[in-house]
Amino acid sequence: MQVAALLTALVYTGFLAVGAVLIRIDIDEHRLPDRIVLPSAAALLALIALHAAATHDGVALVRAVLGGLALGAFYLALRAVDPEGMGGGDVKLAALVGVFLAWHGWPALVAGAAAAFVAGAAWALALLAARRIERQARIPFGPWIILGAWAGLLAV
Repeated sequence: MQVAALLTALVYTGFLAVGAVLIRIDIDEHRLPDRIVLPSAAALLALIALHAAATHDGVALVRAVLGGLALGAFYLALRAVDPEGMGGGDVKLAALVGVFLAWHGWPALVAGAAAAFVAGAAWALALLAARRIERQARIPFGPWIILGAWAGLLAV
């Protein structure tokens, strides 16, 4: 197997595995632990850097870093506006997802970010309509960030 193909497989497998763990934790505990998110972000960046070296594609690496910074900054701004509405774990996860999506291209980043908000809002509205939650309820958003990322990749 080619080095680049192996690195690509590791990126996808790692993102899928970490995403599954974080979805479960966020649904059960309403938190996204730094001890998982931060090392995962570092590992993802390292794998993408190795992929860039193997493929001589530094542009994809720079785009991934900028995408992580951009999506993380966007979520940080949302948290600044309403600290109760967006958790710090969501901000850090958004940066990780931004790296993953922007590595694929700007359209994937935009589609994945938008999909998270659309899906999360649809879920919240469905729960409200079914009277399973009150308007002030806190809904874990990490699962929607992760699922939105995969939807964004599929959409582009």
